[in-house]
Amino acid sequence: MDRLDCDRMFVAVLEVGSFAGAAERLGTSSGQASKLVSRLEHELGVQLFKRSTRALSPTEIGRAYYERVKTLLEAFDTLDATVRDSATTPSGRLKISAPGTFGTAVLASVLVEFARHYPQIELDVNFSDRAVNIVDEGFDMAIRIGKLDDSSLIARRLGDVPIRVAASSGYLLQHGTPQHWRDLATHQCISDTNFRDPWHWPFVTPCGDSVSMPIRGRLCFSNTEACLQAAIAGLGIARLPGFIAAPALQRGEIVSLLEEFATPPMGLFALYPPARHLAQKTRLLIDFLAAHFQHHPPG
Repeated sequence: MDRLDCDRMFVAVLEVGSFAGAAERLGTSSGQASKLVSRLEHELGVQLFKRSTRALSPTEIGRAYYERVKTLLEAFDTLDATVRDSATTPSGRLKISAPGTFGTAVLASVLVEFARHYPQIELDVNFSDRAVNIVDEGFDMAIRIGKLDDSSLIARRLGDVPIRVAASSGYLLQHGTPQHWRDLATHQCISDTNFRDPWHWPFVTPCGDSVSMPIRGRLCFSNTEACLQAAIAGLGIARLPGFIAAPALQRGEIVSLLEEFATPPMGLFALYPPARHLAQKTRLLIDFLAAHFQHHPPG
């Protein structure tokens, strides 16, 4: 009998609470389960379980052994999976959730390039601003922008998304150009409700202090492209992600404002469920995205 088989059975028995349940989990018989644990106790020279006709419970040394051997088994499984992955061509289906506008404006071209590099990986990408439940809805990973809620998911920062405050020349000619973040109090501001707090715009002063400016305005949209169009139309000042603002700034349709007061960027993250071993296809995509955005920040 292999020592690993004995250790795996011991862990299963302790976690399930019976030889029959552990045998069912590992696909063997109750007799074989008991035999494997007895063999382990013989090799170690200790009693790992207290047995009676009514109960099965770990001894103190059995509990201590479980805590150590479970970690070792998980490390072994991770190593085994990593070696197997490195010897195979990456393949399989990746189901991904990404924000709608960012997905179509920035991410799609990066995913196309990834698909060229890894022709045996299938991509199933859902572009939506809805915060999907990754686990319940069967996604392998999600791309998120902004401050993350506390959760059991693993997050890897891929980069930063710059934020621009901008308005059209026509609006500024009619209403004046704000010189200080406090001046926004007298202006029509266009709110993007995708931001965590669309009614307070954060800035960093030249001294490094963080401030939050309450804003007002008659227009609010749950879509950053709509906010851009309203700004271009001269209806107010907008707070825009750099990847949306940059083309309009280059075309002269809007003008960047308050550059003396930095607007904190938003984080760009890859989120995925915790696992002892991250699937090779998922790890490859996350590494690919991180490398891309390190050299090509979005905006």
